[in-house]
Amino acid sequence: MNSTLLSVNNLSFKYNDESQYALRNVSFNVYKGEWLAIVGHNGSGKSTLARIINGLLLPEGGQVAIDGLEVNEQTIWEIRKKIGMVFQNPDNQFVGTTVRDDIAFGLENNGIPREEMIPRIQRAIEQVKMESFVTSEPHQLSGGQKQRVAIAGVIAVQPDLIILDEATSMLDPLGREEVLQTIRQLKDEQNITVVSITHDLDEASRADRIIVMKQGEVFAKGKPEEVFALDEALVDIGLDIPFTIKLTKQLVRAGFNLSKFHVTEEELLDELWTLRLKS
Repeated sequence: MNSTLLSVNNLSFKYNDESQYALRNVSFNVYKGEWLAIVGHNGSGKSTLARIINGLLLPEGGQVAIDGLEVNEQTIWEIRKKIGMVFQNPDNQFVGTTVRDDIAFGLENNGIPREEMIPRIQRAIEQVKMESFVTSEPHQLSGGQKQRVAIAGVIAVQPDLIILDEATSMLDPLGREEVLQTIRQLKDEQNITVVSITHDLDEASRADRIIVMKQGEVFAKGKPEEVFALDEALVDIGLDIPFTIKLTKQLVRAGFNLSKFHVTEEELLDELWTLRLKS
């Protein structure tokens, strides 16, 4: 396992106008090069957790550290240089008149010299496969394309950690798949560390590990196959098991000798086709 990048220890938080804690004794680590998904129903605490990690909120108790640097009032601006966030609505992030200008904005804010900016922008555009749209206006792009531009703007700054805050929830299935494939490719090829905040277990199934939140506490954590083995316990707290997991379980009960855990429909179809060829 790689070294720890994000450390969350006994984190607690309560909003001023509420009697209940939004977070209570939450602890976990995120390792360099890992994709961790944090899932939960509305009110589970996952969005509050994202805001604390980014320094938008400060915890009432406990500690958050990025690469050994504790998040507090003195370190907030340094912490934010280490984290890039992609939000639910990409339109709220765009400031440039073209895709190229928008990606350049974050670099300019960080004082990156022009001779270094140009190759960084080009590389980020290539990484998200948006070379054909560099002079397009961001607001004229499709939902999936907009999110890929938002991701390019983040990775050009070269943060230590990327947080996806419900980044696919407003997208159609095609746009969602475009974004998830982009994130997986960046993670695998560039060893980028990702934390995705979502209520969608289909999205979470792409991650290396999952943390399930319930009423401000960690309900479960583990690899996707370990978490999905909880089955009805997840349904009871308002989450829905991905379709491929449901179908795989039904096929196993029907006598199919499936050998592995399937995250995508393509993986399941490939094994079913292999079984047919062997029969």
